[in-house]
Amino acid sequence: MRKARSLLLSFAVLIGTVGLGSAPAGAVTTAEPEAEQQEQQQDIKERILAIPGMSLVEEKPYTGYRYFVLNYTQPVDHRQPSKGTFKQRITLLHKDTNRPTVFFTSGYNVSTTPRRSEPTQIIDGNQVSMEYRFFTPSRPSPADWSKLDIQQAASDQHRIFTELKKIYPKKWISTGGSKGGMTATYYERFYPRDMDGVVAYVAPNDVVNKEDAAYDRFFRGVGTKECRDALNAVQREALERRGPLSAKVKEWADANNATFDTIGSLDKAYESTVLDFVWAFWQYSKESDCADVPAADSSDQVIYDYVDAISGFAAYSDESLATYTPYYYQAGTQLGAPQVKYPHLDGLMKYGPDFFQPRVYVPRDIPMKFSPSAMRDVDSWVRHNATRMLFVNGQNDPWSAEPFRLGKGARDSYVYTAPGANHGANVAGLVPEEKAKATAEILEWAGVAPAAVQKDPAKAKPLAKYDAKLDKRDVEQKQTLRP
Repeated sequence: MRKARSLLLSFAVLIGTVGLGSAPAGAVTTAEPEAEQQEQQQDIKERILAIPGMSLVEEKPYTGYRYFVLNYTQPVDHRQPSKGTFKQRITLLHKDTNRPTVFFTSGYNVSTTPRRSEPTQIIDGNQVSMEYRFFTPSRPSPADWSKLDIQQAASDQHRIFTELKKIYPKKWISTGGSKGGMTATYYERFYPRDMDGVVAYVAPNDVVNKEDAAYDRFFRGVGTKECRDALNAVQREALERRGPLSAKVKEWADANNATFDTIGSLDKAYESTVLDFVWAFWQYSKESDCADVPAADSSDQVIYDYVDAISGFAAYSDESLATYTPYYYQAGTQLGAPQVKYPHLDGLMKYGPDFFQPRVYVPRDIPMKFSPSAMRDVDSWVRHNATRMLFVNGQNDPWSAEPFRLGKGARDSYVYTAPGANHGANVAGLVPEEKAKATAEILEWAGVAPAAVQKDPAKAKPLAKYDAKLDKRDVEQKQTLRP
């Protein structure tokens, strides 16, 4: 990957219209009040669909909002926009054009069920969500996988923002969790003038792909020794009982017509799932769940059911892997992937941890070459240039073992860790002082901090009431080892 100074793309080529130096929110020239009034009276759906390349998939009702599922036409290659296009799926949770807007990214598929990220609830704003390129259906056809990189994705986001900013002129905050937090960070790196603030949750930062000692240190110290020993014992038992337990996987596979061609065999898929087990426990579970870890001398069915519930024996079937091919491709070309040591499994692994690289999970007809400079570039940029960025990590989350860190050049930026939290760490889970500070900063960045909060950050709280359906924020689905 080229350094960013040679990667910043021409706005004229990408957009062909609006630059970033637009007037401040609310600034209107004396010649335009009538036109602005007409815009406000126009139905929001009409205004959205008037954007060139925007089309409606469906509108879903939700009290207090309008929710749109949309397609937006993007260049396959932002460096050469004339070389073809594809339709990228986005969603829009519309509240009011006079409210700030959150740009949410998961880094994977976009959910078409109305949801509100934590920053959206905090600022009581609109929310735009983007499906990451190459996740179906947002995949070019034919798929040129060389066009799947972090800058192309950031340019997707930049084009969407540039068009929607004309309709939503107030402040914008970008956010995302896990790979979505990485996505929000990369977007800020390539387009630092777009957003007014960034909230990145549990975003891994694998700066040097071959140096993963931080993960080994994490697993030597997370939780209690009793819990670590119990998990390691179950993991060891699962490999010692490979024969009868993998037979159960085969029964499931035969019943569901599941195949394992990409990874190479059911046996390789079985070992990969077992190696994921301890990581997956801490990624998705809480320390209180240690009480549910079965004894090592439990029956085959108990061990099988527990490992399946935690890391999922279906995770490495061809069908499951196909859904996440874009992630594994990126892990093997730019993002990096952790390699953990398993000393307690010596003599039980047929293939060893070094076998299970991202290349193994991607069909062989898709070429891959790793670029070690990509993450180093982003890490250096964050350390020296981060402005109005908030990183929230989980104390018991394996992916937080290699976090983003701030250097002397960072301004108005913070790194917080939620005590006892897993991969679902959020602002609400921070210690009270940090929770109030983070909430106050988000409100300030969005331009909606009440006077009382500006005077005393300790009084900061979300502006929108909690909605059990809209604010449901599950940890990433338990399917495989990925951020």
